[in-house]
Amino acid sequence: MDYMIVVAGGHGTRMGSDIPKQFLKVGGKPILMLTLERFHEYDPDLQLIVVLPKDQQDYWLNLCREFNFNIEHTIADGGSTRFESSKNGLSKIPADAEGLVGFHDGVRPFVSLDTIRRCFDAAEEEYAAIPVMPVTSTLRHVDPRGGGFNVDRSLFREVQTPQIFDISLARQAFAQDYRPQFTDDASVVESLGCKVSMVDGNRENIKITTPFDLTIAAALINSKA
Repeated sequence: MDYMIVVAGGHGTRMGSDIPKQFLKVGGKPILMLTLERFHEYDPDLQLIVVLPKDQQDYWLNLCREFNFNIEHTIADGGSTRFESSKNGLSKIPADAEGLVGFHDGVRPFVSLDTIRRCFDAAEEEYAAIPVMPVTSTLRHVDPRGGGFNVDRSLFREVQTPQIFDISLARQAFAQDYRPQFTDDASVVESLGCKVSMVDGNRENIKITTPFDLTIAAALINSKA
């Protein structure tokens, strides 16, 4: 049995909205619903776990009723950090479960089915896999004392989600104490000394966090209409 933990703990600060960004509508539907629909399309048997702050859960349930959203999912409490939220989601998986577990940003509704498949296939073989994209912009290292220099962008990749791991490996990783270096779920797993495989992501798999991202999202939805 495989699981997907969708972490949706945003409060809309960068979006400049009173409505948390995962509940904003794109194409007439809340972003979080679009994200869950994508994974359900990939595999209707995939067990979905949604991580939400406690004070947003009633709002979400009301949205589900309003939109007749009936894709089955379990709700876990969000934490004060991504690490804690992911760990809370992981705790909803039965103790004797085997298989793979993914962690995905709730505001990445445009992950492609091929990207999801590549991540699961690689994790099946290598225990840990993440989707990445080449960096297309010039990158510059900034010296805290002033100045800086350009770096070779071919040596870097932009990291996306879903990040997929063997369930037992994920449990071991999230049994650790939190560290500031844990900037995503892969960094937690890598801290055990485990290699994380990289597969191709897709350019449309953007994280919607700003009004500009929302404009791009609307264009992506319209292009598929």
